[in-house]
Amino acid sequence: MSDQTAPEAALLDELLALALEAARQAGTLLHEGRPADLGVAATKSSPVDVVTEMDLASEKLIVELISGRRPQDGYLGEEGTERPSASGVRWVVDPLDGTVNYLYGQPNWGVSVAAELDGEVLVAVVAAPARGELFQAVRGRGAQRDGQALTVRPAPVWGQALVATGFNYVQPVRVHQAGVLHRLMPEVRDIRRGGAAAIDLCDLAAGRLDGYYERGLQPWDLAAGGLIAREAGALTGGRPGTPASGELVVAAAPGVFEPLQARLEELGAWHD
Repeated sequence: MSDQTAPEAALLDELLALALEAARQAGTLLHEGRPADLGVAATKSSPVDVVTEMDLASEKLIVELISGRRPQDGYLGEEGTERPSASGVRWVVDPLDGTVNYLYGQPNWGVSVAAELDGEVLVAVVAAPARGELFQAVRGRGAQRDGQALTVRPAPVWGQALVATGFNYVQPVRVHQAGVLHRLMPEVRDIRRGGAAAIDLCDLAAGRLDGYYERGLQPWDLAAGGLIAREAGALTGGRPGTPASGELVVAAAPGVFEPLQARLEELGAWHD
């Protein structure tokens, strides 16, 4: 950011260093400490929306690390930790994005750590240890994967777009989402379902996808991956004229974003 003052730049550097440390440590814990007999510790929205003991262990590690370094900061985490901010900074964290993938031993999972200042996401890190990748971004400074700058893939024509999505764990909602997908799929090159929103957004940033959409995401699903995608050149939003939210998230390279958003509006992807 060319207009950053020295104190602002120093704060962003501090937040990025802490986000990197938290994501790396939690990623190592999850990758190296996964029990061979890992099981479900609890469920959330439905019997197939699961939490494992490792989700909870990762959250505990990240909360303790951040609290020890910046005790005045706020925190919002998927596994229930929430506290208000006395500093203007709030951490938005998914300690294990892609829990079902992790439970089954699939590599598409990660640790998502974002830092907001006065409600705006400024720093983002997504660690994908099973894939050996680390994504990061600072607002205005671009996005990187393992130290290499990221740029979204040039937009193909609409019929050749590779689009990723995800599905809710509540059965009636999934039925409607399947109907949207049934109508969208013949219009594009293909559809991918990776099972981890933060990883999908990072893959968009890395040029591995042309677009992504999903309904029902929570702030911790979107915060870090969304900034990484935007800093790589992607556009993000919700319904036309609205920001990305739990109602609908659309993210894509310019030239794909516009037709994807318009088609999802026509198909009613924003409601159940």
